[in-house]
Amino acid sequence: MESTQRWCVRVTGVVQGVGFRPFVYRLAHEYSLTGWVNNDSAGVFLEAQGRLPDLSAFTAALSAEAPPLARVSEVSVRERLAPSPEQADSFVIRESENSGTATTVVPADSYVCDDCLAEMRDPANRRYRYPFVNCTHCGPRYSLIRGLPYDRAATTMASFPMCGACAAEYRDPLDRRYHAQPTACADCGPRLTASVRDQDGRRQVAGEGDVALNAALDVVQRGGIVAVKSVGGFHLAADARNADAVALLRERKRRDSKPFAVMVSDLASVEKVASHTPAEDELMLSHARPIVLLRKRQGVLPDSVAPRNPSLGVMLPSAPLHHLLLEREGLDVLVMTSGNVSGYPIEFRNEDALARLFEVADLVLHHDRDIETRVDDSVVRTSDHPDLDRPLVSFLRRSRGYAPYALEVPADLEPVIGLGAELKVTVSLARGSSVYMSQHIGDVKNDETFESHRTAADHLARLYELAPSLAACDLHPDFRASRYARDTYGGDVEEVQHHHAHMSACMAENQLTGTTIGVVFDGSGYGLDGTIWGGEFLLGDYRAVERVAHLRRLPLLGGDQAVREPVRTGFALAADALGGKDAAVASFPALGVLDEQQRSVYSVMAARGINSPLASSMGRLFDGAAALLGICSHAEYEAQGPIELEGLLGRDLELERSDGYQVLRQPGTGAVELDWRPLIGALAADVAAGAPEAVMSRRFHTGIVDMVVAECEAVRQRRGISQVVLSGGVFLNEFLLVNCLVALRRAGFDAHCHRLVPTNDGGISLGQVMVASARQAERRRAARHLADSRV
Repeated sequence: MESTQRWCVRVTGVVQGVGFRPFVYRLAHEYSLTGWVNNDSAGVFLEAQGRLPDLSAFTAALSAEAPPLARVSEVSVRERLAPSPEQADSFVIRESENSGTATTVVPADSYVCDDCLAEMRDPANRRYRYPFVNCTHCGPRYSLIRGLPYDRAATTMASFPMCGACAAEYRDPLDRRYHAQPTACADCGPRLTASVRDQDGRRQVAGEGDVALNAALDVVQRGGIVAVKSVGGFHLAADARNADAVALLRERKRRDSKPFAVMVSDLASVEKVASHTPAEDELMLSHARPIVLLRKRQGVLPDSVAPRNPSLGVMLPSAPLHHLLLEREGLDVLVMTSGNVSGYPIEFRNEDALARLFEVADLVLHHDRDIETRVDDSVVRTSDHPDLDRPLVSFLRRSRGYAPYALEVPADLEPVIGLGAELKVTVSLARGSSVYMSQHIGDVKNDETFESHRTAADHLARLYELAPSLAACDLHPDFRASRYARDTYGGDVEEVQHHHAHMSACMAENQLTGTTIGVVFDGSGYGLDGTIWGGEFLLGDYRAVERVAHLRRLPLLGGDQAVREPVRTGFALAADALGGKDAAVASFPALGVLDEQQRSVYSVMAARGINSPLASSMGRLFDGAAALLGICSHAEYEAQGPIELEGLLGRDLELERSDGYQVLRQPGTGAVELDWRPLIGALAADVAAGAPEAVMSRRFHTGIVDMVVAECEAVRQRRGISQVVLSGGVFLNEFLLVNCLVALRRAGFDAHCHRLVPTNDGGISLGQVMVASARQAERRRAARHLADSRV
């Protein structure tokens, strides 16, 4: 007979708040093992006693058969001990321990599972139509966690004592609600409330529970706007089939053109509004339930939902309340956009929503389960190309459902915090080979978003019990995040050049090391020479880079005003390329929106450099091209012109003949300058010839793709480097990203792009961590070398 053994086993990863301990309990009984399991600051720890074959099969199953929301990083047998008589009779679940540094991964918020939905729809079930139903396999997590280990007392559910029925489920290891911390029912849990304002502006309660829900649905069905408290904050909901309702929402939110996302109940409903692929289905049905950019079916919804855009952002319900909203007959497609006033972060506290959202909403549907951490929706896109071995997944925003999951990087890092730049800010916290990235925070130009940024940094550090030894921030001296870093961390701050951070983020998520070519295109970033960069070819590694090529600099007439009025940049491009203002206006009729005085003033500003900083910006080049074609002279939202210029292509990734659409290399003593003037000249010739806008857009895009490949080839010939990464916000352009990636690989380059974090500034904090850590390690090596040389 085989002898009995006792194994001490450590399980790390996302293993708390996901039903892992009851899973271990059931698995131990299946293999006739005895012992115990508990949560601690590092994850899950257990002792299992039994026969060797059973122990081996049991430990293998811990990762192979883990619960749906678990992400097991490692299962390791720490010790093999002599059998214990005290553990010979049963297997038990012990209370959590809070000792040592927290290294377990905080679980992300998840959708509502099928079992919970079935209960919510069953009239005989005690949770019938209860909008907060959840279990260990689903529901909110990160948005309500205050600390680790993950227990109810460390969440915003602490104020809801469980009733007898819920407590019995919570204590039963064989129940799927065993230690499901947010578990509740209508007798003991959170409750819906509908609030409206009377004619005097005073808040009035319009109902609770089902009455509140029906009041909200009545408003939406009448063409009104409702603010809905979701998992990570408020949404603004409207009937997406009602053009007047969509127009009302745009008017009140002061958002004339930026696309809205919509929510539908299931894949059959998705089919009615957009075409979709198996890869897109997989994303929509994932636990994260992100917004997925699909190919819009023309003529189904009002154009005002996503004007001048071939894509439609679609998401499936992520919370029980969403399912209840979509059950009303005639409301099968809802606009669900961030619940905020334009320019401010999404509201997540009841008191703030009730104070502000009546500017937009007719009714606020809220509840008394507090949100600890504001978490906006994630936005993703998939791209197909015959030369790609699988669909390319790109994040436009990484937030709910993904944050704060760790990214594994090719380095061993000490505690370093990356604070991001100024726009689309995230926070990253490093330890070992893991980097924990926060949810999308937003643009920290206003006080509220900046406060959210500081709160996110503190919350992430507190959850993982880490005191960062170094803070990394953007090189720009006036960014609020950079000032915060210097004020908070003093001398322990590493300033990282913006485009170096972009490049390093892409290298890190692709597990790359060594010398790399970084093609980094965005709107603007503070350069090492104090000028504005944005169309860069860098060469280097995490520690340092050199600028080997860049776009010819163009003047930003009026500084930031040129971003809001792309026609200024279009005028500057055409005047420079064609020999003056008269030739520019004659070649591009779209410049007719400028009167003679404006043209004269802009000409003088450009010639004399008056309030016209020079920028090597690819984003501004795209702005100007869109303005010259009359697509967008004044931008309501960031990158509106480039987005609508690409939209003309209808998500068709075929390249076009690019004769004349060339960017000339101008070698110099320093970095190579890439002259875009011939490209603007070719655009003018096509305008004169009456070429269709879509054709000109495709040729323009193709010219940029050709430039990228040609310049990378030139760098490879000089320096022998074939490893390339593509990063920066301009690479949100699907046509540009996919075609550059494919063309580079066809040319023999080892080319990579972002797959796990956004290519825009949402990935900057990850790159900052990598650069700061590499430089810190280099300084320590130099110090050791100096110390050794003195011995």
